[in-house]
Amino acid sequence: MRDASDLTWTLGPDGPLAAHVPGFAPREAQQAMAEAVAATLEQGTTLIAEAGTGTGKTFAYLVPALLSGRKVVVSTGTKNLQDQLFHKDLPVVRGALGVPVTTALLKGRANYLCLHRLDLTEAEGRLPSRAAVDELRRVREWSGRTQRGDIAELSDVAEDSAIWPRVTSTADNCLGQECPAFADCFLMKARRAAQEADVVVINHHLLFADMALRDEGFGELLPRADAVIVDEAHQLAEVAGQFFGISLSANQLLELARDAASEYQRECAEDAALPKLAEALQKAVRDARLAFGTETRRAAWREVAGRADVVEAFETLHDALEALVEALEPLAARGKGLESCARRGAELLERLDLLQGRSSGGSGGDEPGTRDGGGAQVEPDHIQWFETHTRSFTLHLTPLDIAERFRGRMLDAPGAWVFTSATLAVGEDFGHFANALGLEEATTRRWDSPFDFAHQALFLVPRGLPAPNAPDYTAQVVETARPVLAASGGRAFLLFTSHRALREAAGLLADSLDYPLLVQGDAPRDTLLARFRKLGNAVLLGTSSFWEGVDVRGEALSCVIIDKLPFASPGEPVLQARIDAMRRRGGNPFMDYQLPNAVIALKQGVGRLIRDVNDRGVLVICDPRLLGKPYGRIFLASLPPMARTRDVADVERFFETGQTPSPRADRAPALGASEGTPR
Repeated sequence: MRDASDLTWTLGPDGPLAAHVPGFAPREAQQAMAEAVAATLEQGTTLIAEAGTGTGKTFAYLVPALLSGRKVVVSTGTKNLQDQLFHKDLPVVRGALGVPVTTALLKGRANYLCLHRLDLTEAEGRLPSRAAVDELRRVREWSGRTQRGDIAELSDVAEDSAIWPRVTSTADNCLGQECPAFADCFLMKARRAAQEADVVVINHHLLFADMALRDEGFGELLPRADAVIVDEAHQLAEVAGQFFGISLSANQLLELARDAASEYQRECAEDAALPKLAEALQKAVRDARLAFGTETRRAAWREVAGRADVVEAFETLHDALEALVEALEPLAARGKGLESCARRGAELLERLDLLQGRSSGGSGGDEPGTRDGGGAQVEPDHIQWFETHTRSFTLHLTPLDIAERFRGRMLDAPGAWVFTSATLAVGEDFGHFANALGLEEATTRRWDSPFDFAHQALFLVPRGLPAPNAPDYTAQVVETARPVLAASGGRAFLLFTSHRALREAAGLLADSLDYPLLVQGDAPRDTLLARFRKLGNAVLLGTSSFWEGVDVRGEALSCVIIDKLPFASPGEPVLQARIDAMRRRGGNPFMDYQLPNAVIALKQGVGRLIRDVNDRGVLVICDPRLLGKPYGRIFLASLPPMARTRDVADVERFFETGQTPSPRADRAPALGASEGTPR
């Protein structure tokens, strides 16, 4: 038997993967990528690798990682992908290779049951509903039989259930070694397993929590790793901005109030003063949420900083938090729980001051390097902003540029780094991704999808649509989609760039569609996808969460319709601040930032259509700017080579006969054509 280190053979038709993995198909691009990853691991260098859909990039990095004899951390984009990688892909590759490699799965602390907080919640006895009481009972029963304490195991309690924050810990409320349940802590067991394993699977949020915080005990893992492989790396810069910044949420304040009252009753309970202060903080948090208004939104802090109602609400919130902190300080010696609450309260108070750009009063703007009315220095090159949810809010201070910081963290953890995704390049250029993370000296490689898009797919750019900012644009998109859906027999995703457009389209289609209609928000994403696959002829309407990380193979998904080119909203506060900063530096924010981001997002959406060698389908991009604006060429150059048409008749013929149209000038006009060009 040949040596598995011969990766071309290992991933070839006579190798162990072909022998042990049902349906395995050798791919030259997969073999080439595996060789590039192996060389990177051996040399301790940095590789940026784009592998088109169907390349098999997961095996292309797992095989050399498991054969390398090195400690490797693999980070992926979501918990779902993390679970799939650990529970499915890793065992398959390890079994095929027959290598004695130990593996571990490590998630963030909020994914593990905290036995101490479970005890506290039961002792408190104050749950909002009978449903919550029943869920708590199920959690308690499960706690006695689980080995890992991973809350994903308990499928009959919803992932977004309000009970989970009460029975899991955060970095703020964890008691660490002082916890009475520390010896049985599921999180610590998972961390010890990760320290000992050869290959550790994490997600991007945990990767950056480690980089940015270094205070959860996980900080020793990355420096000891010989290599870090980052899958779904196109998400990295956005996640980095969250973790290299500072934030404070209403939920953190409410949890502090609730924990302070519980710990006080458990460890002191001498009078009602502290519980009343905790109740006052809870009321102040709720009032602060109401001051923002009833809508959900994301905006720069400066938009509300001068409003009297907001100023008053946050002064009251500040005073309530300060009063609780002052009451906790002399009680800290009474018990570890109260000591933790006192520490948390002081940290949250400091964070609140910083996020509002204040020292002793007043509210700040968000211009870098300025001072607010209270005299506090607003950190330069950061944006102060907020977002509101139905019942909560979060304040943020986000860095505009994370490249230097990320590169510094990489240098803190020397070794090989591999960044891979199906969508990293704009055309052939990796500059946008590399510059955002400070990876200008990395080696870059790109492999196209092995799928035959020229025969498996047809690309329709409809005629006659108005400019995307026209008031009736979404209605026109829906009318354009109707004959396409009739030709495809449903079996389609309609992907929108905004929730407003999605809701409008859902209303227009609700009573006039011959196929089952599934709408994002009506059920959890996984539930909608399961229904979509089972129905076989459904039409699913989705926004950003359905543009990526969704894999529907076979005839159930035979058409993807995209309403607009996915440019981020210019009103998004971090984007607007980044645009302003780039302009101040003499840059071109549209060409250097907005356009590359939109190209990568479009590639993700288009990637939903063809997921298997036997898949066939039609792609429809409705936006007339694709052919009517010069930058449309950049989008087209980044998409797989597909037969293109402007006639629905060709779509009907494609679904009837399986034939793509032969190229004709009237079907594929020059990219500079003016038809439908928005002003």
